[in-house]
Amino acid sequence: MVVRPPIALAASLVAALFAWVPPSRADDALSFCLDDNVTGTSAKDGRKAREFDLAVAQSLARRLRRAPVVVWYKSETDSDSDPAGQMNALLSDGRCALVLGYPLFARALGEPRAERARLPDFDGAKPEDRRRWVPLSGLVGSRGYRFDPMVVVLGPGPHHRTIHSLADLKDMRLVVKEGTLADAALMSYDGGALIGRVTHVTSDPDLFESMERGEYDATLVELHRLDAYVGQHSNTRLSSSGHYHSVGFNIGVVSLAREASLLAEVNAAISDMLDKHEFPPLALAAGVTYVLPREPNVLGSISREELRGD
Repeated sequence: MVVRPPIALAASLVAALFAWVPPSRADDALSFCLDDNVTGTSAKDGRKAREFDLAVAQSLARRLRRAPVVVWYKSETDSDSDPAGQMNALLSDGRCALVLGYPLFARALGEPRAERARLPDFDGAKPEDRRRWVPLSGLVGSRGYRFDPMVVVLGPGPHHRTIHSLADLKDMRLVVKEGTLADAALMSYDGGALIGRVTHVTSDPDLFESMERGEYDATLVELHRLDAYVGQHSNTRLSSSGHYHSVGFNIGVVSLAREASLLAEVNAAISDMLDKHEFPPLALAAGVTYVLPREPNVLGSISREELRGD
């Protein structure tokens, strides 16, 4: 379910949400790590008041009557990077108590898959911080506060097309960023029915710009990446088809396992915000398409059969 409240209603709900600020506990700040590279949801690019994960962090801190402190870090996206290890290192090193925007996937939670990891670059980091290896700890995830699906995006040519399933792409020129979940989904669909239609590129700019030029008709991409691109290109000719692949992740908050009591408070706050429909107006104000979290809260695995589907 995608929730798109009217702009006037969203504005009034956001105003009401931030109108009353409960007193913070004395000397008890709540620190959040936010990814500087996830444009549209948390990127530190001069649009802080309109960023979704930042607004979520502020809302959670208010509900917990804590003063929010944000630590920005830069995730690494090369093929050798370990995003889960980097976020674990930030928590295990005490740089923050909570990480927002975390994909709730079983393999990225629980006991770490490695004993230690390097810290990503973060606000206030010293040269020696980038050289240190941090011993990792077990992680626990919260209840999801949004769902990040993969969406079929259409180029300037086939806007008249209605997409009900990936089968509707069989006569289109397709492009996808290599090595992504979207790549696996397109290449696996219906036993490889789309393989001959797919061209691979190595970056988001290559993906979207080639579609803008009319070189390709459609792609499959994580919804937050489309939101980020549209937010930076108001005159784009690309559009969401509205068709979401069934495979995706809930996005939530993660903490060290030993912070179970803190995460229990966070879960209660997230549940209350979901019950009161407070996430959609925050997303609308940030230019983010909001999709309700779904079951299972933590995705255990992705089967080949699921990837072969829609």
